[in-house]
Amino acid sequence: MSGTRRRREARGHARYPRTARVNELVRQVLADEIARLADVDERLKLVTITDVSVSNDLARADVYLSTAPVRIRASLEEHRLDLQAALARQVRLKRTPQLVFGKDPAVAAGERVERILRRSSRRDSPRDS
Repeated sequence: MSGTRRRREARGHARYPRTARVNELVRQVLADEIARLADVDERLKLVTITDVSVSNDLARADVYLSTAPVRIRASLEEHRLDLQAALARQVRLKRTPQLVFGKDPAVAAGERVERILRRSSRRDSPRDS
């Protein structure tokens, strides 16, 4: 094993790929900036970023939200350029990704499973006669 590779593994980079580090860093910066914007824009008070997925070429970042009603997405779109500028200031990347906001599909899948389980438990419960 080369000396450089050993040093990288000792620092944890080999086990924690760059894309995962970039995704987490972008998520943290955006969460902080949205919290600041929430002081000005009431629509952003309850926004929670569940995940971020930055493309390999850093051109696009899909930002997943726990809930994404139209009013919240509209507000985020209004502030998208400000958020991208904050990202460019705080994170040193080859290019600043274009932010695309949407509801986390995992949250939607969880809600779907929960509805199915609720329906199933109602059918299985004994009814009062």
